Amino acid sequence: MNVKIITDSACDLSQSHYEKYNIDMVSLTVELDNENFEDAKTISAKAIYDAMRAGKAPKTSQVSPQKFREAFESYARRNQPCLYVAFSSELSGTYNAGRMAMQEVKEDYPDWEAQVLDTHCASLGHGLVVLRAAQLANEGESLSQVEEIARYHANHMEHIFTVDDLEYLYRGGRVSKTAAFVGSLLKIKPLLHVETGKLMPLEKIRGSKRVLKRMVDVMEERGKDFQKQTIGISHGDDLEKARQLAEMIKERFEVEDVHIEMVGSAIGAHSGPGTLALFFLNDDYQ
Repeated sequence: MNVKIITDSACDLSQSHYEKYNIDMVSLTVELDNENFEDAKTISAKAIYDAMRAGKAPKTSQVSPQKFREAFESYARRNQPCLYVAFSSELSGTYNAGRMAMQEVKEDYPDWEAQVLDTHCASLGHGLVVLRAAQLANEGESLSQVEEIARYHANHMEHIFTVDDLEYLYRGGRVSKTAAFVGSLLKIKPLLHVETGKLMPLEKIRGSKRVLKRMVDVMEERGKDFQKQTIGISHGDDLEKARQLAEMIKERFEVEDVHIEMVGSAIGAHSGPGTLALFFLNDDYQ
C-alpha cells in the first residue's frame, strides 16, 4: 500500500489539494464568540478576518489527542503506512499531541509503520512540504524515502512575511506594546521570518510598497533553484497584494509555478488581516 500522508489544517492547503493527493487533514480548533469551530471545515478564514476587523479576538487550540488517535487507528487497523507532516512544534502543541497519539496507537498495533515529521514550518511553507510528501507517496515511494525528502524540504523552507497591523502580533506576544504602538504610528512594516520553527523579526521597512520589493530581494539573496520548485504565497484576505507579489517574482526569476492560498483561520487568528507570506527553498530542489 502507498504511504498515507496525514497533516493538520495549519498547512493552509485547499480542499482540492487534499482530494487530488489523497491527503488526510485534521483540524485545529478556532474559538469565536464562545463557540468552537474546526479550522478549514466548519469556519472559513474570511469569517475570522471579518470578525477581527470588527474588533473581535478569536482564539485557537491544538488538535486534540483523541482526534489524532481516531485518525491514526483507522489506518493502523488496515496496516496502512502513514506519515504525519506536522505544524511547527515551536508554534503549537499539535505536533506533540500527534506524536503521543501515534505512540499509543503503535502500542496496540506494533507492526504498523508510521512516522511523525515536525516540519518547523507554518502556513503554506508547511503546505509545500505536505504536497511534496504526497507527490512522493502517490509515486509509490517507501515511508523512509518520503520522510527523508519531506524533511529535506522542511529544513530548507524559507518563510518571509509581513503583517498589516502589529497589534495582532502584540496580542499573540510576538512584539511589545510599545513597538506595536510606535510601528502603527510610523507606518512601519515589520519583515519577519521563521528560524528553527519560531517567528523571528528580520527588519523594519517604512511603507507597504517597499516591503514587497524587499521580500523579492530577500528571496533572491536566500533562495535557489527557483525554476524547479513551487513558490508559495499566502495572504490574510488580500488577494490583490498576493497577486502583485506573484507577478514581481515571475518577472524577476522567470518562474511559472507560484501557488497562492489564503492564510487559514488557525494562523490568521494570530497574524491578522493583511498578512502576506512568501515561501521558497534555499537549496536545490529534491
